[in-house]
Amino acid sequence: MQFVLALLYFISLARAASRTTAPSGALVVAKSGGQYTKIQDAVNALSTSSTAAQAIFVNPGTYDEQVYIPARSAALTIYGYTADTSSYGSNQVTITHGFSQATVSGGNDMTATVRAWSSNFKMYNINMVNSYGKGSQALALSAQATNQGYYACQFKGFQDTILANKGAQVFAKSLIVGATDFIFGQTATAWFDQCDIRVLAASLGYITANGRDSSSNPSYYLFNRCTVAAMDGNSVTNGAYYLGRPWRNYARVVFQRTSLSAVINGAGWHIWNTGEANTDHVTFGEYSNTGAGASGTRASFSTKLSSPVSISTILGSGWSSASYVDNAYLYGDS
Repeated sequence: MQFVLALLYFISLARAASRTTAPSGALVVAKSGGQYTKIQDAVNALSTSSTAAQAIFVNPGTYDEQVYIPARSAALTIYGYTADTSSYGSNQVTITHGFSQATVSGGNDMTATVRAWSSNFKMYNINMVNSYGKGSQALALSAQATNQGYYACQFKGFQDTILANKGAQVFAKSLIVGATDFIFGQTATAWFDQCDIRVLAASLGYITANGRDSSSNPSYYLFNRCTVAAMDGNSVTNGAYYLGRPWRNYARVVFQRTSLSAVINGAGWHIWNTGEANTDHVTFGEYSNTGAGASGTRASFSTKLSSPVSISTILGSGWSSASYVDNAYLYGDS
């Protein structure tokens, strides 16, 4: 195991390099001087029937647009310009928009700044922002297909920041910001690895709202070696936040080996609403978490696990060789 961890460490060092030029064959987006000035125009230029791998490279800038990535036959990767591919901290590409359910019709998906409906899809070093703010559902990302991976990205919103909705998905070494049910969805199996989860100023908040509605629904959210704390510049009362509440009665979420700051309430988990608890069949688990938010008398419907959940439980036995999984961004111990 030590050899494996050492190997992954050196791989990660190699990965900590700049990406300031487009990979061969990639379509190039730039505020000026590129093939396209809008990311959506580059997406639209790609064939949806070709099976050859596709790529888009985005140069520095803030792109105010909603990006829709339709289903396609080929794998697609979108790269953002960065001085350090291993971290979201050096990202120089931001996609922002301000749709919400108060301003557009069609449900949660139609509010998303990035609507990802393509399987075998990866995104690196891109910031996705929904600028609407509080008051309505307003997504930064709607992930609506299986085999998707998001690496060293940022996701910023207030309510419903990430809709992790269908199939197997990976979020690694990324920043996720919100206040209300800001990681939610219905059938996805999603692995969150070494993500920094940051909460905004609010009197009451919930990180997850899993919508698993039956014992046969595969949905499962797993947070491995993440951190949970207040976003810089936000004053958050100790205990104001919960790890999650059950959108549906079979909700399934686990936090393991994660650092929980004092923003997390001692109960850990919350019912859905008064009169609609949705706790009869939930799996709300924790394993070996640390920090002030990891202590307290947990809710009676939650579980203290005796062992960690493996990544194969979430993504399947062939996860390590799947094209959408970039092993260099994963911790590698689960």
